[in-house]
Amino acid sequence: MALTQRARAKTNRLRPGPSSVSRGQVTEIQRGRMVAAAVDAVDDVGYAGMTVAQVISRARVSRKTFYDVFADREDCFLAVFEQALEQAGETVGAAYAAEDSWRDGIRAGLAGMLALMDDEPALTRLCVVEALAAGERVLERRAEVLDGLARAVDGARAEPGATLDPPSVTAEGVVGAVFQVIHSRVREGNREPLFELLGPLMSMIVLPYLGTRAAGREVGRTTPRPERRRPVRPRAGRADPLNGLKMRLTYRTVRVLMVISERPGASNREIAAPSGIADQGQISKLLGRLARLELVENRGDGQEKGAANAWHLTARGQAVERATRPRV
Repeated sequence: MALTQRARAKTNRLRPGPSSVSRGQVTEIQRGRMVAAAVDAVDDVGYAGMTVAQVISRARVSRKTFYDVFADREDCFLAVFEQALEQAGETVGAAYAAEDSWRDGIRAGLAGMLALMDDEPALTRLCVVEALAAGERVLERRAEVLDGLARAVDGARAEPGATLDPPSVTAEGVVGAVFQVIHSRVREGNREPLFELLGPLMSMIVLPYLGTRAAGREVGRTTPRPERRRPVRPRAGRADPLNGLKMRLTYRTVRVLMVISERPGASNREIAAPSGIADQGQISKLLGRLARLELVENRGDGQEKGAANAWHLTARGQAVERATRPRV
């Protein structure tokens, strides 16, 4: 996720933490903490109730650290929004590009987006509901994304069998309708998986371009739920805790490291709850990934059936976590 222009200008004022971590790396990790904290705050009280004080208290950083990175709370929210868009864009773009036809590409991309939304409920609410109240810059960025999606949908005009010629605003209306359906489900707190909307939403998208028969077929098609992509396993680290760590420090990763730092020896369940991860399968996969990255280690007997894990930060994990602490 790219830093805003103002954030870049202030980066050089941050001092490095221990373990010879560079200024830029300290900034990245501290920024990750604050992004994680902002997601938590918005999930609890909405954007209207989110304050800088709430972010820095949750992230355990100083107010100066916050303003070294972000101009204000809207700038912080925009950073979270951009990170979510980048993650979604990678998922949707890869799925779309892997298919040979417009219809299959759109379906694969939509499937990837809905699955990602189900996996990230806090970010989904932040992007779909709270972003509408988050200020002009966020609304402008949201409009850019919707415009891009509308252009992709309007690619149906080149699809074989597209005999209909709907008005030029059709794609814009279709994308708006799709997101209105999703917005209603998320705002109401509907617990049904969004992925179950794949067929009906595809029918809405196809109808004005390919007609009623094609739209009807979309409702009955079955699509396997996409697997979450895993980051590439990095090389073993050296003195620099981020050296070779080819993974993005997302809000979820940072939050898990924070919890383990504060609760050494915690089990999967004891880490999942304060980290905001409801699915035990997801926390198991994430902890396994962090273990392969040599940031955490399991000192418990979890390998034996029925026994609990006991997770601790490794020396490298401690260095990454320690590097985010503000200097006082």
